[in-house]
Amino acid sequence: MASAIGIDIGGTRLRAARITGGVIEARAVADSSRDPSVVMTRVLDLVAQVRNDSVVALGIGVPGQVQAATRRVLSGGYVDLSGFDFVADVETATGLPVTIENDATMALLGEAAYGAARGQSNVVMLTIGTGIGGAVLEQGKVLRGRGSAGQLGHICIDPQGRTCVCGKIGCVETVSSGTAFGTHLAEAFLPATTRAEELLARSDVTARAVIHAWANPLRQAIDTLIATCNPDCVVIGGGAGAAATAALATVLPRASWFDAPVIAASLGDDAGVIGAASAALLNRPRKRAIFVNGVPASGKSAVARAVSDATGFPVLTLDTIKNPFLTILPPGDRLFNRTLGRASYAAIFDLIADAPQGSSFIIDAWFGFQPLETLTDHIARARITDLAEVWCHAPPETVGARYAARLGNRPAGHPGADYVPELIALAERAAPTGLAPRFDVETTAALDLPALLAWLHTLS
Repeated sequence: MASAIGIDIGGTRLRAARITGGVIEARAVADSSRDPSVVMTRVLDLVAQVRNDSVVALGIGVPGQVQAATRRVLSGGYVDLSGFDFVADVETATGLPVTIENDATMALLGEAAYGAARGQSNVVMLTIGTGIGGAVLEQGKVLRGRGSAGQLGHICIDPQGRTCVCGKIGCVETVSSGTAFGTHLAEAFLPATTRAEELLARSDVTARAVIHAWANPLRQAIDTLIATCNPDCVVIGGGAGAAATAALATVLPRASWFDAPVIAASLGDDAGVIGAASAALLNRPRKRAIFVNGVPASGKSAVARAVSDATGFPVLTLDTIKNPFLTILPPGDRLFNRTLGRASYAAIFDLIADAPQGSSFIIDAWFGFQPLETLTDHIARARITDLAEVWCHAPPETVGARYAARLGNRPAGHPGADYVPELIALAERAAPTGLAPRFDVETTAALDLPALLAWLHTLS
């Protein structure tokens, strides 16, 4: 099963994880830096630490504005990667396709796929950390506006408030971020090491005042977002997300026409890397081929047609390419037929190579008539990224009888009745390619198409 690496670039830590199906299989961490060249070096080192042969894509969440369509970082905070083509440099260094998004967007995608917002289509997420990040999911898609919507930390909650790094006055980030919590502590003459959990456990005026100053503006911003976006839920995450969620519980929301549950993120610090890996797998250049494999007369063509009818994927067969030549050209011998078969085999993969990324094909063929090395070369040349094999078989005598029964419908040039004993012997020793996950079909029984389609879905 294909895996991806998710990278979360934060102001304090750089996190990387190799992830398959939402499960973290390996992880690595490094300190962050203000120097983009240092961040680049450390990101590449993290990739090397967690990468293995199953990795097919890389996703990166970065602070600041990101133009997802062009994969450009437009602005940054503590870590500013806007001054160079970060994605191109990472792709060149790793050879992997890269998806890049704002870090809060990646966290939202992680929570929507595997966390607290799983199954929800309309979600607002706020990530509370050094600053406040945000992202919005609308009908299952990231809300982008002109390209970088979702900067929710810059909702104004106090026009007479503090100056924000963005240039505005009174952004919620200035009073409800992790950094702002430290400012509130200093203004209350409390130690900088004081944790929100400690203050929540206290009942004195100072503790309550700090928590209120931190949480009340956040509640105001959330109420604005609920009225604006009408989400299924609002998820609070980030390094200080759990503490912020607890602090919000001390601020009673006002009765309103507009309401939505406010819930804590469930993936913790892993939301960003899980979301990044999920986005990377979803966005990577893909070309899919389903090998419907079996000796001649094994029943594979009927299986290929059934899968094609159900999926809409086109079927490519050796005979589709070869038969017009056998019909038009003078009759040839067995060697001519095999030569034409090899050319048709190559032509199938030429067609796939010329097809755009995102295409899917069903190839109906007996793949054992050529060396396995030839097939692997064709797969690489066609840039096929996703393979599945449906192995079709039947008792050898049944295969021989089927072949003999259809001889009258075959163009001249195909092997005749003298091929039947050879085919029976071939059916006895034939085997699948072993290059991909396999689904076995015994073609003397009724095809369980729902089971086959469900199996194919697990591979997508």
